[in-house]
Amino acid sequence: MSDDRSDKDKKENVEYHLYPYSYDEDIKYTGEEDNESGHTIPNGEKEPSEAVSWKKDTEDVSKDTLPENSHNAEDNIKEKTSPIDHKAELKGKERPYQKSHKGPDSLHKETTAKGSSGRKWQYIAAFVVLFFIIAASFAVIYHTFNGELYPSNEKVAVIYVQGTLVTGNVPGGLGYVSSEEVSDNIRRALRDKSVKAIVLRVNSGGGSSTAGEEVYTEVKRASQSGVPVIISMGDVAASAAYHISAPADLIVANPSTMTGSIGTIWIFQDLSDYYEEEGVKFYIAKSGEFKDMGGTWRGLSDDEKEYANRVVTEVYQNFVENVADGRELSIGEVTEISDGRIYTGREAKELGLVDEMGNLYYAIDRAAEIGGIEGAPSVVYMNRPTLASLLFGSDSEHDIHAEDFLRYYEENPYGQIR
Repeated sequence: MSDDRSDKDKKENVEYHLYPYSYDEDIKYTGEEDNESGHTIPNGEKEPSEAVSWKKDTEDVSKDTLPENSHNAEDNIKEKTSPIDHKAELKGKERPYQKSHKGPDSLHKETTAKGSSGRKWQYIAAFVVLFFIIAASFAVIYHTFNGELYPSNEKVAVIYVQGTLVTGNVPGGLGYVSSEEVSDNIRRALRDKSVKAIVLRVNSGGGSSTAGEEVYTEVKRASQSGVPVIISMGDVAASAAYHISAPADLIVANPSTMTGSIGTIWIFQDLSDYYEEEGVKFYIAKSGEFKDMGGTWRGLSDDEKEYANRVVTEVYQNFVENVADGRELSIGEVTEISDGRIYTGREAKELGLVDEMGNLYYAIDRAAEIGGIEGAPSVVYMNRPTLASLLFGSDSEHDIHAEDFLRYYEENPYGQIR
C-alpha cells in the first residue's frame, strides 16, 4: 500500500513539474482556449489524448493523498498543475502567460515613433520661421530696389548717372544712361515729400547734347522747387555730363576727377574710298541738297560744312549760356575756358566750375546739411538695379538690346552732336 502510494506521488510530482511542458513537443500554444477544458490548445488541432488535463489531475487526487501541511490542497494543485484557473475564479484577472511584456523591438518602435513625431513638428516650425524670414527679405529687397520702400524720416535721394548720356529707353548695364531714366528719378524724388535733398552721382564722359539738355532742365527745376541738388563727380564728369551738373546747388569733385570739356562736336564719316575700292556703288535719289548730308558714301560739300559749323556753334552757345547761368559766371568767363579741354577737379575748382573737394559720402553729408536734415540722414538709392533684372536678366538679352541700340546711336546717318 505504501509502495503504491509512493509510486502515485512520484507520478503526480513528475506531471506537476513538467506541466505545462508535459505535452508532446510538437504541440505549441497559440493563446486559444478550448471551451470545455479551459486550457490552451494548438490552433486548428484536436486536444492530444496523452496530454495531462488539469481537470483530471484535480479529480484523481484526493484530499487524503495531499501533504498534511497544505491548507488548501485544491488550490495548491490548481496553482501548481495548471497555467490558468477556472474562468469564474480568474474573471477580470490577468492570466500569467498572457501578460504583455514589451520587448526591445517594441520599445524601439515606440521610441522611434515618438522621436519621429517630435522631429516632424520641429521641422514644420523651422520651415514656417524660415519661410517668413525669406518672404520678408524678398519684400524688402524688391521694394528697396524699385525705390518704393523708404524710411519714414527725412531723406537724401541718390541718383546715379553712369555711362554715355543718350535719349530713349536704354536697357541698363550697357555703358549708357538714358536722360529719361535720370529725369524720371528726379521727378519721383520730388514727389516724395520726405526727400529733402538730391545727390546726382555722376560718372560719365558725356554723350548726346540733347540728353544733357533734358537732364539739365530737370536738375534746374528741382533746385528751383526748393529741393537742393548736389553733384558728386566720380572718375569723369565731362561735356554733357558737366552740362547736367551746372545748375546744381553744389558741385563736389575729387581732386583727380576729369571734368569740363565744355564744347560741342558733330562727327561725320566719309567711307567713299573704301566703297570705291570694294566696288560698292550708290544711287541717291533726294528731294533736297542737304537730304543725304552725313551719308558715309561721300564727304560733305562746302555748303554742308558751313551748315554743320553753324549747328555746332548754336548748340555750343546754348551750352555756354547754361553753364554761365548755373555757375553764376559771365558768358565771357565761360567762353574763355570752354575750348573743349578737360580739367582736373582741383583745376576746375580754381576756375569756378567746381565748389568743393570730396567723395560721395561727403556730398551726401553736405546735401543733408543744405536740406536742413538734423543728424545722420536716411539715404535712398533711386535707380539701383531692380531685383527682377538681377534674377532674370541674361547676357544674351542684354547683347541683343545693346546691338540694336548701338546701331541706332553710333550708325545714324546724321552723325552725332556731342
